[in-house]
Amino acid sequence: MAMTVHVDIVSAEGAIHSGLATMVYAPAEMGEVGISPRHTALITRLKPGDVRVESENGEMEHFYVSGGMLEVQPRVVTILADTAIRARDLDEAAAVDAKRRAEDALVGRTAEFEHAQAQAELAAAVAQLRAIEKLRKLKGA
Repeated sequence: MAMTVHVDIVSAEGAIHSGLATMVYAPAEMGEVGISPRHTALITRLKPGDVRVESENGEMEHFYVSGGMLEVQPRVVTILADTAIRARDLDEAAAVDAKRRAEDALVGRTAEFEHAQAQAELAAAVAQLRAIEKLRKLKGA
């Protein structure tokens, strides 16, 4: 039996995942991190992107997070996300539309706050599209 770590992914809407994993990959602010069982304690902020959870049977589950916090303890990994969605449930058309709206807002910006908000929306839309693309490649392989 492989060593495992318990993983909880929680958003403002509620828990989206809870279970054992042999490996977790997350988009930390300083770059992607890989967490294995008995990893040293860590707390870091997450940027929008793809969280991957590898189960004991080798299957990889993909989740989109819009940002949040990652806490690692030797036997528990907790992801507290602003928004968390199973990658297979992402709406590609909505993400493309959100990306277009954010790009338009950046071009026609009128205030610094609007610019920052448009940049954040653009980053989230691009991260969703990347998660969709990764999942599409895996299904095709």
